[in-house]
Amino acid sequence: MAQLGKEAETGGMSDESAWARDARRDAADRLDATGLPKRKDEYWKFTRPDGFMTPSVEADLLGKETSTVYRGVDRVKVKCVDGKFKIPANGQKHLQMQRLSEALRDDGHWAESLFAKLESRAQKYVPRPFAVLNTTRAIEGLAIRASGPVANPVGVNYRRKSRLSDVFVRHVIKVESGASLTFLEAGPAAARLNKVIEVDIADGGTFRHVCIQGRDHERFHAGHVFARLGESSSLKSFTLTANGKLTRNEFVVELDGDRGRAHISGAAIGDGEFHHDDTVFVEHTGAHCESRQVFKKVLRNGATGVFQGKVLVNPGAQKTDGYQISQALLLDEDSQFLAKPELEIYADDVACSHGSTCGALDGDALFYLRSRGIPLADAKNILTMSFLADVLSEIDDERLATGVAELLEDWLSRHR
Repeated sequence: MAQLGKEAETGGMSDESAWARDARRDAADRLDATGLPKRKDEYWKFTRPDGFMTPSVEADLLGKETSTVYRGVDRVKVKCVDGKFKIPANGQKHLQMQRLSEALRDDGHWAESLFAKLESRAQKYVPRPFAVLNTTRAIEGLAIRASGPVANPVGVNYRRKSRLSDVFVRHVIKVESGASLTFLEAGPAAARLNKVIEVDIADGGTFRHVCIQGRDHERFHAGHVFARLGESSSLKSFTLTANGKLTRNEFVVELDGDRGRAHISGAAIGDGEFHHDDTVFVEHTGAHCESRQVFKKVLRNGATGVFQGKVLVNPGAQKTDGYQISQALLLDEDSQFLAKPELEIYADDVACSHGSTCGALDGDALFYLRSRGIPLADAKNILTMSFLADVLSEIDDERLATGVAELLEDWLSRHR
């Protein structure tokens, strides 16, 4: 582990600003102290971390092109090939965007107040060592600043030419007071990807995020979103995962100001060796805040789904409205769903609830559809899409929701 600190000062990092080098050295020290996760760790008992620590596998690029889910949506198109970003000319009002490597070389850059700050704060309750590793290693990504309402979304289209690739990506996003930004991601970035997003949403700001993870059957993906919300600010994040061998999406959300709203949601669908883990931590500090965690998984042929969600309500966070639901649809007896929902409340005037269920397709509903002449495979797909309807409704852009639904229907049709 001690070698990590040395690597952070070589290989493209030697010309970084003093504040960036300090952040990397601090992260290397923290990683030395905690080490990488082990199976015995509380929040890794359902998911083996080994896949994120061994060399990446050679993977075929299979399946429908995931970026087509955003067709018809005017957006600022950013390309990323094997971890290298190409940013188009920016004609969007209120939008400042550049490569992270450029920002890290700037002694007076605004990213100094954000880079590694939310990641390090998130470690106080549960260690997240792969995010710390990202801080020591990630050179490229985006530094995005929204100073007002940004009309068109920023869309990142990930691609890879190498069939054998390990990539670290870091996005640092600042949404200023009263500003709004939509951030879209899609495509296969690497055979093994470690990605971190840090987003600070100031008072009255709005941030929307949609991430489509698909196409690569052999993908290993460790993703992290760290978000801080100010007063009357809003966050909506939706992640779709189809295919992939091992995926772990971690979310840490801090509701610091009063009247903040955070909605974190996701849908996962896979079979065979597919292992998908959503681990979410939402901390309420401000009063009159609302949080939603809505996650659904469709599993078959021995696939495994994991949900670990926690809501922490601090003293003084009165009138908190915290809701958490995780559900799995098991399409055979070989698949499994492992859930660990948690509430920890230190305020006495709150409305918090959580629930977790798993089960098979409704036999009566399936019989009804079959009795109306609908083929068995089609009937199963109809009921599966009905099961996913609640989580898809978390996407508040109709065009994006339609694209995601079409992608899911295509996956179901191809995997009959």
